[in-house]
Amino acid sequence: MPARLFSPRIPVTTPLWFALCLLCLLTWQPPQLKAQEAPTLEQKLAGLPQPWQEKLHRLTLKEYTETLKYWEETHPDLVQVDRIGVTLEGIPLPMLKITDSKTDLKQKQICLVTALHGGPERSGTTAVMHFVEWMLSDDPEAVRTRQNQLLLIIPIINPYAYFETDRFGNSQKIDPYTGGGTANWDLKTLQFKLPEKSPEVMAILSVVDQFKPDVHVDVHGTGLQEYSPEQLGSRERYRGQTMFEVTGSAYSNMSLRPWDWRITEAINQAGEAAGYGYDRFEADAQRLFWGTSLTAISNRLWLGRPQFYTAHYGYAHYHTMLMAFEVGWEQSGLARLQGLMQIGNQRWDEDYHPGYPVNRVNSYIGHFVSAWGPTAQARRQSRVELWKQQPRFSQAVLYPQTAGRETYFVATSQKAAELLSADITELLDNIKDVPGIDQSSLKSIINAGPEIKIAVSKGRAPEPEEPPIQQGISFQLRLPYQRPELVDIRLNGHLLEKSETDGYVSWPGAGFTHVQINVPPEKSSKTELYLVTCLYHPRETRTYGWKPPAPVLDRIQSEK
Repeated sequence: MPARLFSPRIPVTTPLWFALCLLCLLTWQPPQLKAQEAPTLEQKLAGLPQPWQEKLHRLTLKEYTETLKYWEETHPDLVQVDRIGVTLEGIPLPMLKITDSKTDLKQKQICLVTALHGGPERSGTTAVMHFVEWMLSDDPEAVRTRQNQLLLIIPIINPYAYFETDRFGNSQKIDPYTGGGTANWDLKTLQFKLPEKSPEVMAILSVVDQFKPDVHVDVHGTGLQEYSPEQLGSRERYRGQTMFEVTGSAYSNMSLRPWDWRITEAINQAGEAAGYGYDRFEADAQRLFWGTSLTAISNRLWLGRPQFYTAHYGYAHYHTMLMAFEVGWEQSGLARLQGLMQIGNQRWDEDYHPGYPVNRVNSYIGHFVSAWGPTAQARRQSRVELWKQQPRFSQAVLYPQTAGRETYFVATSQKAAELLSADITELLDNIKDVPGIDQSSLKSIINAGPEIKIAVSKGRAPEPEEPPIQQGISFQLRLPYQRPELVDIRLNGHLLEKSETDGYVSWPGAGFTHVQINVPPEKSSKTELYLVTCLYHPRETRTYGWKPPAPVLDRIQSEK
């Protein structure tokens, strides 16, 4: 007998229409109340937060100057406020110098922090103000930063724009970020052509010339830049305004970035740990870089273009590492600036000393001319000197390169460069009578190997004056093994001992063993040709070549 489907049981004599009605009544479910129906678009909108209903405090010039004064008064051992210039309207341009005055300045890195677009882009400035507060705090990393670095901080370089107009330019319509464009620069001499129209630009250049910073980070962001003058109203920003956030570069200028993408990633990781995400330019867009030879397919390449902006002055003159931030949330900008400070406080994998990786000034297939010095100040002086002279350097290595043997030949003058030759026999003959070179040892080392020639990269044509290197020079080799035995390291045929100042040092990093040969000023000022040789035992066996599968070899053999 089939199971009952309904209860109570319907008598068989009940009319069919009545039975159907009863069935519907028993199985009917009431509809959901209207309050539980899918919300309308208007209800969805009404349920969302509307942070823009609240206006943000607009910093006044009086508040700004009094805050800087307050920080200087309450932290006299940490803060000094200098006036680096004055606008055409008579508004002072202040800069904060933050460091621990009780620690040795010679050992410190120098980091310049600016907000060159901090006219209408206000979150750049406010992020920097949050950063100053953190730098003056008791946070252990802030304390460590003050001990290891000198911070030069310019929160507002364009006060006329920030406090008066919310436009990018000063009263002469020159934006300190670009200097008004390349037409206002003589790029051959790196001179700004209109100093009388932009004391803001000249103030930045004076700071860069005086301190020669290791790093310059320029902080941009949100503000009223997209508002037309008639839309500015009370010129108060609203809460919740944000934008895409980027680190290390700018959409408009792909060359305004650190030379090492790992630096950008380390900074991004600090921001991500704080809960923020970042646009990674061409990587996220999955596009290749643009270049003049690729103009025909430029619509398929990354939109950024290499351009000269004011920040490039420091790179061009002093090999300062550059980067730009776009800040949508001040706490994101703060987290990334904190991440940058951590890099300066630590040792980079490929550097021997702690600090920012800024000391390599010339390179040739994995070999590097680098700054010399036991202190940050000495390395900065050496870096600046070498950077200005390095275009004339000629470089060479034995080629093909061979495991267990490494060479690096550098000529710092045209006279020395003439001794370099692609022919091994000719090179050895050229150096046999050069004072200070042990040709016999070099000949034994070079002739013991299988290399067939010397690969040479010539420097540019000599200039009227070729002064010797006065601040010392170093050379870096990368051995492609992580635990080699260093057997014999020589400079100009003379055996070197371990020394941070006059000899060599080595350390592991990034999958290599790095070897740095250090030549102090008293030797670099008398030397123009540097012939570095390094003999080492890899202490590991790596395979070479490839053979077809055994059946293939057997088949070939059987066919003979």
